[in-house]
Amino acid sequence: MIDKTHAEQEQEKLDSSPLGNHTAYVNRYDASLLFPIERAVNWQKRSIDRRELPFLQQAGAVDIWNGYEISWLNLKGKPIVRVAQFRFSAHSSHIIESKSFKLYLNSYNLSEFSSERAVIEQMQQDLSSASGELCEVTFYHLDQLPPVQQFKGECIDDCDVQITQYNPDVNLLAADGSIQVTEQLYSHILKSNCPVTGQPDWASISVAYKGAKISQAALLRYLVSYREHGDFHEQCVENIFMDVWQQCKPEELTVYARYIRRGGLDINPFRSSVAAQAENLRLSRQ
Repeated sequence: MIDKTHAEQEQEKLDSSPLGNHTAYVNRYDASLLFPIERAVNWQKRSIDRRELPFLQQAGAVDIWNGYEISWLNLKGKPIVRVAQFRFSAHSSHIIESKSFKLYLNSYNLSEFSSERAVIEQMQQDLSSASGELCEVTFYHLDQLPPVQQFKGECIDDCDVQITQYNPDVNLLAADGSIQVTEQLYSHILKSNCPVTGQPDWASISVAYKGAKISQAALLRYLVSYREHGDFHEQCVENIFMDVWQQCKPEELTVYARYIRRGGLDINPFRSSVAAQAENLRLSRQ
């Protein structure tokens, strides 16, 4: 009998979960609905110790989730609605699978709580426990949402390029070592696919760096190469960061993706080689 690797065991666990199938709607609070997935598994497949990745040497690496379907009942049975911000440290041992997160949030819908603070504390406790690190939870009244904003820098989407590669290829990236710059480039055409459901995940992504000038056409080809790739948002961004870091060798690098919401949640991974704080921007498609 062949012993299975830890990564293979985790993949089997994910494949056998109910997440990709029809799932009953639960409207009473149930923390057991959360399905954590180890962050390190995909890096183990590449024989890389995730703890040694450059963005984890900084405290600011974070996954910002925004929840737009937050509701519970007060003690009089009256529904309360809010928008939530969840900040998961990228240093946490696990991510939360997004469908399980939605099911968990929906379980509050017919559950009574004595106060908004009680809901926040319960969510913070459950999500911190599931992820393995403190998750910061903040609620906003719907009239307090920020206006639509945009990434700073230059959009590369108008580059006139020929594209034939739709699976990630680090060799598409290129930089000119004779030209040193500090700039921020961004694109709105990043697309990957959910590894659980196969549904498309769309995002805008910013690549801010200092160092050898990165070819805009090459960067656009590389980002488009994710179009048929199946992986979680967080892993896609970490892969992009490391490919740019190793192939283009910048002195400093920050990669920030803002994904379009699905199921009332958007996920926004931020990875940087320098001390930086991710601003929770709200882009036009969010």
